[in-house]
Amino acid sequence: MSRENSRRAVRGLASPLRRPKGFLTGPPGQRYTGSTVRRSGRVGRRRAGMMREKKAMGGEGLSFLGEVVPEVRPYRWVMLGLLWSLYASFGLISRAIFPLVTPLLRDLALTYTQMGVVLGSWQLTYILAALAAGTVLDRWGVKRCLLAGAVLMSLSAGFRFFALGFWSLLAAVAMFGAGGPMISIGGPKTIAAWFAGQGRGTAMGLYMAGPAVGGLLSLSLTNSLVMPCLGQSWRLTFVFYGLVALGAGGLWWFLSRETEGTGAGGEAGLGKIFGRLIRVRNVRLILLMALASFAVSHGFTSWLPKILEVSGLSPAKAGLAAAVPVATGALALVVIPRLVPASRRGRVIAVLALLTLIFLLVVSRASGGWLLLGLAGLGVTESALLPLMLLILMDSPEVGSRHMGAAGGMYFTVAEMGGFTGPLIMGLLVDATGAFLAGVGFLAGLCLAVSALTLLLRREGASAAAGAENE
Repeated sequence: MSRENSRRAVRGLASPLRRPKGFLTGPPGQRYTGSTVRRSGRVGRRRAGMMREKKAMGGEGLSFLGEVVPEVRPYRWVMLGLLWSLYASFGLISRAIFPLVTPLLRDLALTYTQMGVVLGSWQLTYILAALAAGTVLDRWGVKRCLLAGAVLMSLSAGFRFFALGFWSLLAAVAMFGAGGPMISIGGPKTIAAWFAGQGRGTAMGLYMAGPAVGGLLSLSLTNSLVMPCLGQSWRLTFVFYGLVALGAGGLWWFLSRETEGTGAGGEAGLGKIFGRLIRVRNVRLILLMALASFAVSHGFTSWLPKILEVSGLSPAKAGLAAAVPVATGALALVVIPRLVPASRRGRVIAVLALLTLIFLLVVSRASGGWLLLGLAGLGVTESALLPLMLLILMDSPEVGSRHMGAAGGMYFTVAEMGGFTGPLIMGLLVDATGAFLAGVGFLAGLCLAVSALTLLLRREGASAAAGAENE
C-alpha cells in the first residue's frame, strides 16, 4: 500500500463520519467493528435496523457513531436533581406571597381586587415571555437560559423588599413571570433529551414535585418559622427566598451539562414550527385543557390561605392547612405519572378533573376532618393534571425533544392565561358578592370543561394509534 493510501485509510478510520456502514457502538466495554458486522452478515444488518428503529422511538439500547442514548447515561439523575432544585425555588417564590396576603393588604392598603391583580400579575408577564422563552431555549441552549431564569426569579423576590404600594409591589411580582418560563419550559425539554421511554414518566413526576415541595415549605414555614426568625418582616422574608433561588441557579451553572437536544442551535423557521404544532388536534386540545386547569389551580390556591382565614383559622394555621394539598400533591406527582399508561392518560385526566370539582366544593364548605380530607384529595387530583398533559405533548411524534421548547412555550403561554385570570376573577367575585362561593362555582364549571375535552382527546389518541399500526 502506498504512503498516500495509508494516510487515507488512517483518516477514514479516525473520522466518525467515515466509519463502515455497519459500525455500532454500545455501552462501555462493548464494541462492534465494521468487520464484526460484515461477518455477522444478515444478522448484523437486522440488528442495525432494529437499533435505528429503537432510537427513532426514543427507546434504550445501542446507538450509532458512539452516541449514548438517554437511558444509559447515569449523569441524567444529577441533571434531574439540579432541575428539581430550580423548580423547587420556582414553587417557593411563586407561593411565598400567599401566606403574606393579610400583612400585605394591611401595610400597603390594598383592596381585594388589587391583591387579585398582584397575585395574577406574574402569570400575565409569563404569557408574554413564554413563547419567547421556548424560542430562546431552542436557540441558546438550556444551561444559560435556566441560569437567567433563576437570576430573574431571585431579583423578583428581592425587589419586593422595596414595595411601598400597589404599583411597586405589582412590578416586583410581575418580574417573576419573566424568569419563570425558562424554568418550567426548560425542564421538560431537558428531561426529553436525557430520559426516554418509561423513564420519562418517572423523571417528569419527580421534576414536577419540585415546585410542590417548594410551595409546601413556603406555605407551612413562612408564618410559623421564617417570619418570626426575621422579626415578622415580610420584606426580609422575600429577600431570604430570593437568595435560595440564586443559590440553586449557581449549582445549576457549575454542575449541569449540555447534551443533544439541550445545546444551542435550533431551526430558523420557528414560526413554521408553531404553525405545524398548532395544526395537531391533540396539541390544540391540550392547550384548551391547560387554560382551564391553570385557572382552577392558580385561582383557588392563590386565595386558599385567605379562604381558610375567613373560615376561622389563624394565619399560621391557615398556612399549615394550605400546605396539606401541596404535600399530598408532591406524593401524587411521583406516583401517578409513572403508573398511568400512555394510552389511558386522557381517561385519567377526565376522572381527576371531576374529583377536583368535588374537592373544591368540600374545601369551600366543610370544616374539621372533612376539610382536611378535601384538602388532601384536592392536592392529589389537581397536581397530577399538569405532568400528564405534558407527557401527552412530549410523546407526540410531531413534538419530541427536538421541538419541546417550542411546544412548551405554547403550552405555558396559553396555560398562564388561565393562571392570570383565575385569581383575578376570584378577587372580582369576592368584591362583588362578599364571599368566595361564587368564584368556587366558576372554577367548578372549568373542571367540567376539562373532563369533557378529554373525550375528544381520547378519540384522537385512538385514531393516531390506529394510524401508527397501519403504517
